[in-house]
Parts: sequence; structure tokens; C-alpha cells
Amino acid sequence: MAGFFSSQLLDETRLLVLNEERVDNPDFYPMLQRMGFDNLPDQATMAAVTFADCVVSHGYCTDELLFHELVHVEQYRQLGIPKFADLYLRGFLSGGGYFEIPLERNAYALGELYGRNHSRPFSVADEVGRWISEGRF
Repeated sequence: MAGFFSSQLLDETRLLVLNEERVDNPDFYPMLQRMGFDNLPDQATMAAVTFADCVVSHGYCTDELLFHELVHVEQYRQLGIPKFADLYLRGFLSGGGYFEIPLERNAYALGELYGRNHSRPFSVADEVGRWISEGRF
């Protein structure tokens, strides 16, 4: 991941690989479901979940999956936890689902660039910063 992420981010990020365990959905999901939200992302079905600088993988973590989650670490780093959480929730509510959340679209778009050519580094920090400055989140 060197060349795409700062050495500081890579040094400070932790990866937890769960075996035969899953991250539970938040306790407030049943309340949201009673309110009519029927398309909430199910944490247990996701390959991984990122909490600030901790990536939790539900099994083997491919380079592509790790890259995607490290983009979220960079987003957290630049936005801070409260702003990231606010943008994630607003993106979900306004977009109508997980794949319409701008923070996810950013991570998937950068992941596609990475997937096309692993040997051609680019600065994820610069790209995330550009999306922030352009108001794309």
C-alpha cells in the first residue's frame, strides 16, 4: 500500500481479521427499521468495516479490500469522526442506499484506479482532499 498511503497512516492503522465472527449491526437498527428504513447496510454481510483507524475484516483481506478500507481510514483522518459519521449518514439518507453514499463512491472509484495498475502509485490523501475541497461528500 506504500505509494498510495502515507507511511504514518499505514503505521497507525490496525487490521483485525475475524474468523467465524461478524461485527453486529448497531443497537439502533431495529428502531430505524420500525421507522421504515428497509435498506440498512448489514454489517455481517460486508467483507470489512472500518472504525476510524481500525479495519475489521470478516475473513481473509485481499489487497483490493484493504485498499478500499484504507481509503476510509484516510477519509476519517481528514474529516474527523463526527464529520465522517455525519456525511456517511447524510449520504445514505439522500442517496437511498449504501452504493450511493459519496464516501463509498470515493473509496470504490479510488479502488478502481488501484485495481487498474497496482504499480502506478497515486496519493489517496490528495484525492480524498480534492473530493472534500470540491464538496463532493
